[in-house]
Amino acid sequence: MSAIGVDLGDDHADITSHDTFVAGVPYATFDRLRREDPVSWWEEADGRGFWAVTRYEDVVGASRRPELFSSARGIRLEDMDDEELAARRTLMEMDPPEHTRYRRLVSRAFTRKSVLAYEDAIRALARQVLDEAHGTSVLDFTELVARQLPMRMLGRLLGLPEEDSDWLVRHGDALIANSDPDFTDYVVDQVDTSDYRLLPFRSPVALELIGYGREAFEARRRHPGDDLLSALLAPMPDGERLDDAELANFFTLLVAAGNDTTRYTMAASMKALAERPELREELGAEPARLPVAVEELLRWASVTMHFRRTATTDTELGGRRIRAGDKVVLWFVAANYDPEQFPDPYRLDPGRTPNDHVTFGLKSPHLCLGAHLARMELRVLLEELLSRVETAELAGPPERLRSNFIAGIKHLPVEIGWR
Repeated sequence: MSAIGVDLGDDHADITSHDTFVAGVPYATFDRLRREDPVSWWEEADGRGFWAVTRYEDVVGASRRPELFSSARGIRLEDMDDEELAARRTLMEMDPPEHTRYRRLVSRAFTRKSVLAYEDAIRALARQVLDEAHGTSVLDFTELVARQLPMRMLGRLLGLPEEDSDWLVRHGDALIANSDPDFTDYVVDQVDTSDYRLLPFRSPVALELIGYGREAFEARRRHPGDDLLSALLAPMPDGERLDDAELANFFTLLVAAGNDTTRYTMAASMKALAERPELREELGAEPARLPVAVEELLRWASVTMHFRRTATTDTELGGRRIRAGDKVVLWFVAANYDPEQFPDPYRLDPGRTPNDHVTFGLKSPHLCLGAHLARMELRVLLEELLSRVETAELAGPPERLRSNFIAGIKHLPVEIGWR
């Protein structure tokens, strides 16, 4: 436990284990690694080992050099052979200039200007979600609030029926939370998933999502609209179009990644507000401070804890010699708490500036496509929430996702005194 009340965990935790993170992020381990061994080698029980990069400057430096640290061999710790890579490849497993070509298919819907046009729709959805929760004194905030807004908004962008949102969330969870038995029967490190190795996230649930997406794409071919699915069917600047396999993988990526990170950032934000009544009062009294506070909450939550890269040639990083083909894991959650970049990092400072966190990738080629949308959803939800809440406190211990990839509070019991 730090001097300011944040549980830093074990300073020699096993960051290769999903079970480690059920108790919370082992910040003390990342603190030690930044001090003693900022680019450290880790053996894996079911892999070939990797370099863990924990200092801010090294994470940013590697993120911005795809020619040396490539995404093309996978962005998670899992090793994939060439057949698996070809079958499961998405925008995430591409480097420029190919990544840039594919990204342009959908990037227009996520620009700052485009997202500004969504604010009224996001606010209406936020009010609807909070109206549904209003009056319930003790509630699971993750389930009743944070889980609802992102997927409903993504469904609108995709042009999908709102009544399908719960189904899409459940299936997306089964994919991206494939290390947690609460979300899937096909837990990657507990059961044999080799029969599904050519499917996204090694899960048979992907087949159901792919089938759903195939029907949605066919409907757009007959009746194109102003939505993301129609955009994916459009030709790229060179005239090429995505084939059926590429469309399927793109769709599963959007569903799996399009709701979980924002959901868990909202849950972490609610936890912070429940534990810090003075913060809730300050922001409620001065909502104009929320855009700056949102950046701090994004740093604080650091939901996507790492992305993996693969060295394309022998090189050096943080004083270590990296061999071509080595896995290099960029720990964003460690970089976001680097005291060299963020003074007093374990203090949640709603006025922190500058705040160049790496939660979205920080001006790298893989800058998160939905960064502007996530910021707006979090800001609007907090504006609406703070105007309705008189008191809030934790009503029980949070339950965390079993994952060393996503830092998620899957259940957050909160007692709320509504205005």
